[in-house]
Amino acid sequence: MQNEQDYDAPKEVFTKVVKAGKRTYFFDIKVTKGQDYYITVTESKKIILNGKEVFQKHKIFLYKEDFGKFSETFLEVMNKANELNTTDDPGSSYLSDVQFEDL
Repeated sequence: MQNEQDYDAPKEVFTKVVKAGKRTYFFDIKVTKGQDYYITVTESKKIILNGKEVFQKHKIFLYKEDFGKFSETFLEVMNKANELNTTDDPGSSYLSDVQFEDL
């Protein structure tokens, strides 16, 4: 029998796992009880803490109203990173004019 907390918890409907060296990334699509879809991106990295292996996790939540802007910007940044990685002197050809205070 499910308890009320389990019933109200978001349900995972799709997962994609990417193993990248010491890190693993989880891309999850979840649905709320109100039937709204959202995405979580989790970075998981195995570290040694006090002599024990533990997983350090960082997670972001991306809500449906932000999907378009996020994906457009993410692709732009990925394309720029790939472009910069092909130059001899990364960082010399491009400096961002965005200041932290602007965010």
